[in-house]
Amino acid sequence: MRIVAGRNKGRVLATPEDRSVRPSADRLREAVFSMLGARVPPLPQDARVLDVFAGTGAMGLEALSRGAARVVLIEKDGAALRLIAENVKRLRGEGTCSVLGRDATAPGKPPPGFTADLAFLDPPYAKGLNEAALAALLREGWLAPGALVVAEHDGREDPVWPAGFTVEDRRRYGKGAVTFLVRD
Repeated sequence: MRIVAGRNKGRVLATPEDRSVRPSADRLREAVFSMLGARVPPLPQDARVLDVFAGTGAMGLEALSRGAARVVLIEKDGAALRLIAENVKRLRGEGTCSVLGRDATAPGKPPPGFTADLAFLDPPYAKGLNEAALAALLREGWLAPGALVVAEHDGREDPVWPAGFTVEDRRRYGKGAVTFLVRD
């Protein structure tokens, strides 16, 4: 698994030896970031980015490579946290990335001065975790007004998103889907 574009293009990311983490495929990341780059203004340039259920940190680190100002990665699994720390180090992102070992459905308050302009969520499928995490992130003040949320989920799911978000787009990628939501 590699960074697709930006200043770290081609850099290899550490990945799990088993299937305990389901990283976002390079092709899916490329498609999502192409859509983000077509926005006005383009994202993630200068954005504050939140990567929730971060796994390997691929989405947040791709955003960093493409010009994000700051990235916060949330993950509760110890093995995944070690992978994220290794990947942050590989990309020399220690000054702009924060890795937090927290449960995304009960994240607590964000770091001082941080509210996300762009958030990625990629939880285990079919457990209602996108919805629970979004509600918690909104309640705790993690998302700036107008923030864009990119939520990955099983393509057969039709999530019921919490109040406070408007669905902007939904795309299928293989067995998965990505829903783009905007915080009201």
